[in-house]
Amino acid sequence: MRDPVRIGVLGCADIARRRMLPALAAAGDTVLAAVASRDAGKAARTALPYGCRAVAGYAPLLALPEVEAVYVPLPVALHAEWVEAALLAGKHVLAEKPLTTDPDRSRQLFALARARGLVLRENVMFVHHPQHAAVLRLLADGAIGELRSFHASFAVPRRPDGDIRLDPALGGGALWDVGVYPVRAAVHFLGAGLRVAGAVLTEGRDGRGVNIAGSVLVRTPDGVGAHLDFGLDHAYRSSYELRGSEGRITVDHAFTPPADRPAVLRLDRGTTTREVGVGAHDQVAATVRAFARAVRAAAPDGPSGTAGPTAPAGMDTVDRSEEASLRQADLLADVLCGAGRDLARTFAPPSTTEYS
Repeated sequence: MRDPVRIGVLGCADIARRRMLPALAAAGDTVLAAVASRDAGKAARTALPYGCRAVAGYAPLLALPEVEAVYVPLPVALHAEWVEAALLAGKHVLAEKPLTTDPDRSRQLFALARARGLVLRENVMFVHHPQHAAVLRLLADGAIGELRSFHASFAVPRRPDGDIRLDPALGGGALWDVGVYPVRAAVHFLGAGLRVAGAVLTEGRDGRGVNIAGSVLVRTPDGVGAHLDFGLDHAYRSSYELRGSEGRITVDHAFTPPADRPAVLRLDRGTTTREVGVGAHDQVAATVRAFARAVRAAAPDGPSGTAGPTAPAGMDTVDRSEEASLRQADLLADVLCGAGRDLARTFAPPSTTEYS
């Protein structure tokens, strides 16, 4: 590794303050160079603990020559605009998921990044945890026989009033916020060619027009079914299960596992249950390292779509490629269509909700 990558942050979202800024500052591969907000005071307060530059406004940060790359944790409705602006400014980009809400727009941004020799990554952190590589190895070894079905769930308790995830104009809703996790898990384990057989998106009763829950049935070209569910007003759930002809694999704490706690996979086969341990792993730090390596290589950091089913646990050969992001984007769009929603009319009129 050469000099650490100098990163600027566009916005002071909760995930940035709680998880990504500490990781960017602590990693030896990156240096937190600047934080921008529409609110100069908020930028200053957020930047202060890290001793980095505070910038009022996103465009001025993109003009800073000392910033090589940017992390974009803005509301999803703003991703396309500011990811494109960053690429045009010559910056590598790590953008929060989903990259955009339109597969064609996502393809345009990846094409722009390639044309300019820049790295564009979608910040899907859970695929960087070695527990999923361990699951792929078990599948490859025939631990549960032939795969018959996949079930994944991610749900969180009710969001407080005013939360941007409840604002349709900013790309709010369960599908974009929590639905992306089980959808990406289906892509990760089931591969290409997934089709939506049925989908339901449930709107809240407050009249905002934002979905707060969803349930999706997906199938592979060879008939393996997947049931995916998610929600923003539920008891917490973060898990997936693969069922086969001879057993099943269950993973709890699948998407946001604690960095300091070993993961445990449960393998049921016949009348026996075996636990498979995976060492503690910080998937946030792993995400930052992978992005920094890609920036320094100035090229994609692995074969497109590679999930690394035979890679040793802890290795970073994970499904983080452009191809996987686009498969995810296509599947999310198909969910909207399957639920009777118009992708072009996903967003409501401009919102007055404050964000930074």
